[in-house]
Amino acid sequence: MTALAGANVIYGLGMIESGITFDYGQLVMDNEFAAMIKHAVNGIEVSDKTLAVEVINEIGPFGDFISHDSTFDNMRSQSQPRLIDRQIRDNWKLAGEKDLYDKACQKARDLLETHEPDPLPESTLSELRGIINAAEKELGVIVSSE
Repeated sequence: MTALAGANVIYGLGMIESGITFDYGQLVMDNEFAAMIKHAVNGIEVSDKTLAVEVINEIGPFGDFISHDSTFDNMRSQSQPRLIDRQIRDNWKLAGEKDLYDKACQKARDLLETHEPDPLPESTLSELRGIINAAEKELGVIVSSE
C-alpha cells in the first residue's frame, strides 16, 4: 500500500493564504491532523484477533459488544485526537458548541502562555555564546560578558 500517493512529508502546518500568513490555531489543528495521518499510514493490523473473530462467535448476532473486555482493551487503538469532538451533536451542544478552530486557538494561547522549553545542554549554550561573541566582535559590538 502506498500511503498518500507516496508522499512522506507533511508540510505547511499553520500556514494559510499560500504560506503568506501563519495562524497558531491552524498550526494546532494541523498538528492534530498530522498525528491522525501518521496513525493511519502506520497501517491497520488485520487478523482474527483485531477483527475479534472469537468475540463475535462468543457473543453472536445482536449481542452486547460494548461491555465486552475486548472492546475496552482495544478501544484506544484508533487515533486519539485531543481537539476533534466525537460526541453526538446533542452532547456537543450541551457542552457549549465550541468548534474546532476555537478549541485550537485556545490551546495555542495556553501553549504560548505556559510552555516552558527544556533547558539546552551546557555544551550547546557554550557553543551559542561563542557564535554570538564572534559575531559581535566581527560587527564591532561590545562583547557580552556571559
